[in-house]
Amino acid sequence: MPFLKDVLRTTGEVALKTTFLVQIVVGTLANVTLFFHNVSPVLCGFKQRPTHVVLTHMALANLLALLSSGIPHTMAAFLLSNPLSSLGCKVVYYTHRVARSSTLCSTCVLSTCQFFTLVPGTVEQMMLGRVHKVTGSSCCVCWVFGLLLNIYTPMSVTGAENTGNDTDPQDRWFCSSSSPRAFIVILWSCPDAMFIGLMVWVSGSMVGLLRRHHQRVQHIHTPKCPHSCPPEIRAAHTILMLVVTFVVFYMMNLVFTFYITVFLDLHLWLIQTCNVLALCFPTVSPFLLIFRDPRTPRFCS
Repeated sequence: MPFLKDVLRTTGEVALKTTFLVQIVVGTLANVTLFFHNVSPVLCGFKQRPTHVVLTHMALANLLALLSSGIPHTMAAFLLSNPLSSLGCKVVYYTHRVARSSTLCSTCVLSTCQFFTLVPGTVEQMMLGRVHKVTGSSCCVCWVFGLLLNIYTPMSVTGAENTGNDTDPQDRWFCSSSSPRAFIVILWSCPDAMFIGLMVWVSGSMVGLLRRHHQRVQHIHTPKCPHSCPPEIRAAHTILMLVVTFVVFYMMNLVFTFYITVFLDLHLWLIQTCNVLALCFPTVSPFLLIFRDPRTPRFCS
């Protein structure tokens, strides 16, 4: 039995190290590619489209989320000690929460912008121009909103507590934090619920628009390109996939976080699972956005 426990523990540690390394390396490369993929029009002297502006901000937020959360945990996995001081914990946790809030807000801005692109007729003429003009400003507001919303985070986070028990891996892995007050939890939860609710509503509206569009054009035959679709329809499909991916990973992370907070269950594998789930969307989303982009060569997508 002791031998079996040692084998399982070693296997878990190897899997943990591999997971964090894959997420950081692959996610960082993908987000750097996404960033330059959407900044390239400016470098070539062209004007950025509103969606490219949003994707640039999203790639930057994903990078901050990956580096702020992934690197300290990977260092802890290899050094077998907590690499962060109390100040380092405050900076890392604050940066991660700001990046996470900005990612959520930017995804909401992106889905809303795409929704107005699909709206037909007079509403499109009135709203589309306004939305495109404020897209960049909305992304900047997302960053300011995240900075202000999470200003309480550094006050509640300190360095790892030393319990004097060398067999307790909790000492060397994670920073410690005090339980936030009820109004702080509500303050953090309400914007998330609002953004996710808005994304779900916009996604449902886009599904309805696409369904009506399909019913209108299903009698039209295009033998030359039977599988092609307009760029705005393809972009809408991409946004729907992005929103579904975000909501799935977010809800899974929320379930684990809620269980740990309510039942005070600080088992190492639960905390590690929360961190892996938190880094899944920043790792997966750039691949989805790059491969679904019409500018990507066909052999890539």
